[in-house]
Amino acid sequence: GAPNVSTAAAVREQHGHDESMHPCAPPDVVVWPQAVGQVQELAALCHRCRVPMVPFGTGTGLEGGVNAVQGGVCFDLSRMDAITELSLEDFSVTVEPGVTRKALNRHLRGTGLWFPVGTVGMRGV
Repeated sequence: GAPNVSTAAAVREQHGHDESMHPCAPPDVVVWPQAVGQVQELAALCHRCRVPMVPFGTGTGLEGGVNAVQGGVCFDLSRMDAITELSLEDFSVTVEPGVTRKALNRHLRGTGLWFPVGTVGMRGV
C-alpha cells in the first residue's frame, strides 16, 4: 500500500544515488518491505516481469551500487531492522538487512562487545 510504495520524484531521486561520484539514476518505484516473505514476493514478481531490482540500505556506499541505471524497483530495506539473535559465547549476531552499525552497537551496549567500522562478515538473515 501507499505507505510502503512511492513513485514520488524526490523519493526516487533520494534512492537513485549514494555517496559516490556517479550521477543520480533513480528507480521507477521505491518499496519498503518489512518481512522476508514480502521481499520474496516482490523479487518473484520482478523476476517474472523482467524488472531490475536494486537493494538500498542507508545510501552511504561509495560504488554507485544503488544507481538504477536501467530503472526498476528499489527495495529499501531500512524497515527490516530487527536484531533476531545474539550469542555472546561465540560472538555472533543475526540481524535483518536494515540494522545499522550504530543500532547494533546500541543493542550491544553493556555486553562488552561492539561492531567497529570496517568489520568484515556482517550478514543478515
